[in-house]
Amino acid sequence: MSLSLIIKWGGQEYTITSLSEEDTVLDLKQSLKGLTGVLPERQKLLGLKMKGKPADDDVKLGALKLKPNTKIMMMGTREESLEDVLGPPPDNDDVVNDFDIEEEVVEVENREENLLKISRRVKEYKVEILNPPREGKKLLVLDVDYTLFDHRSCAETGVELMRPYLHEFLTSAYEDYDIVIWSATNMKWIEAKMKELGVSTNANYKITFMLDSAAMITVHTPRRGLIDVKPLGVIWGKFSEYYSKKNTIMFDDIGRNFLMNPQNGLKIRPFMKAHLNRDKDKELLKLTQYLKEIAKLDDFLELNHKHWESFPGRFGLLCYETPRLLHQILVTAYLHLWCI
Repeated sequence: MSLSLIIKWGGQEYTITSLSEEDTVLDLKQSLKGLTGVLPERQKLLGLKMKGKPADDDVKLGALKLKPNTKIMMMGTREESLEDVLGPPPDNDDVVNDFDIEEEVVEVENREENLLKISRRVKEYKVEILNPPREGKKLLVLDVDYTLFDHRSCAETGVELMRPYLHEFLTSAYEDYDIVIWSATNMKWIEAKMKELGVSTNANYKITFMLDSAAMITVHTPRRGLIDVKPLGVIWGKFSEYYSKKNTIMFDDIGRNFLMNPQNGLKIRPFMKAHLNRDKDKELLKLTQYLKEIAKLDDFLELNHKHWESFPGRFGLLCYETPRLLHQILVTAYLHLWCI
């Protein structure tokens, strides 16, 4: 019985119809070599698994129970392109063309038609809860591409493209936050990436749920025209008993994704050129401490995440608790003087 597979690599899709269920994974890789120029030993096929593990080259395709037109993501570099690994990868248009959301936010955030779009998403978008929300926990919403994962640099395994300290960061965050993944891609690719990185199966933390591009909305801005954004109102509308503006923070390398909820967004530095930066990127390590500090606050709306790096640790909390702490300090000083 013939198979029809769609392979995604290098921003393109390749359809393979010449293989049968009796052919092996290696036969598939050989076919891909003819289409892409990537040698079989340099190919990494995401999501092609046998009993929970990456399928070996000798596994027959029929044993994988692949549905017609199954899409598979391939990672790998052509032999003649290996020298390019030492140079910078192509720039990401979204990152380069991002803009300061303060330019547009007043015009967009409270516009009625945008709020109606959010209401429709709340009613129509289906959320698959992976782990139940936890009472009393705050909410951390994370982008994927260039936030947790460099999806364009050259590598032979997904782990090589993982942002440094990712698992340590998520383990620490899980103590105070429910964790949600939200990527502007298809859910199939989100699930494949999370499995490849070991995020969805890690024993030290749990993902509450994941959202894809279908949960986003398109808004019109006076200066930039139509753009897609990630409105946190979709989450707040569906889980109002757990999450709100007061206890939610969102990390994304694209600032305009915060357009509908600017006070809750933290623009993270994009993780790009993994082959050059994986040994020196410490963004998640620093943000681990920031999340731990602000978790002590009752209301995130008092924070300006734009200046997160200058947040002064325990002394920063003093300014948010000044009335109560100042009273305690004055009382203590008064009693001390009285005893003298």
